[in-house]
Amino acid sequence: MPDHTPELITLSGVVVVVLVNTLSEQKTWAWMRMVQGPAVLKDIPGLCFAKVMGSGHGGGFGIRPSATHQGLITMFDHADHARAFLGGPVVNGYRERASDFWCGMLEVLSARGQWDGQAWGPTSSTQLGFESDAANDPSDPRPLAALTRASIRPAKAMAFWRNAPATQAAMQQASGCTLAMGLGEAPLVRQCTFSLWKDTPSMLEYAHQGAHQQAIEAAYKHRYFSESLFVRMRLLQQDGHWPPPSQIATSNLNGDAADEADTGSGQERSTAEVEHMHGRGTAS
Repeated sequence: MPDHTPELITLSGVVVVVLVNTLSEQKTWAWMRMVQGPAVLKDIPGLCFAKVMGSGHGGGFGIRPSATHQGLITMFDHADHARAFLGGPVVNGYRERASDFWCGMLEVLSARGQWDGQAWGPTSSTQLGFESDAANDPSDPRPLAALTRASIRPAKAMAFWRNAPATQAAMQQASGCTLAMGLGEAPLVRQCTFSLWKDTPSMLEYAHQGAHQQAIEAAYKHRYFSESLFVRMRLLQQDGHWPPPSQIATSNLNGDAADEADTGSGQERSTAEVEHMHGRGTAS
């Protein structure tokens, strides 16, 4: 009998992540971007993957949704197209309407799993426009990023979410984590996390210890996910300002702080005052 299993598609390219906490008076604009979804990015040159995602309250990982936090996860066929997108009207539209904004261009080092039936492969030197040995060079000083996403089986959703507060608290206390945000395609059952780490040891220490390790073991033991993807990336360049994980995690676990974060606590900060994260625009 012939095998009718569809051939697995593998995507590779340069990843662009955009995180935004819109000003409170821009909620309607932001909501329309969510409703339109990837159509917002129609006809962008070189775009081969795109997700427009919401977030948990305060930009965290909880069930309660945020009215102002959003994220874009995109992939481009070449770094030149990625840079053009970062300097183009879509990203600038988010930047101009944000109290907090961060964007980064990243190289995929390794990936495991699938997203919408598609696997991710390492970014090639051709796509970067230069030779890269980042995957085999542990001494590379540029920050690392982790992208995790999962489609949660509806019957397992509540069991999965019981682990969320502990894993978020663990990330809050992880000394090597410099940025983190919880994202979602759909409430409760299609979730994603993006985080930035100062080096490989700090990322692995968080991944393989404590609450996070226990949550992963439970997820695989009890088959929480119908599909999942883990991607390890190297940061090529970044721009903007984002609250540290300790603030986001505390806000999400403390309702009062989260309320302030989601009603535009940074509203008094003008767009012109947004600084380069860590005081630099590129990771080099």
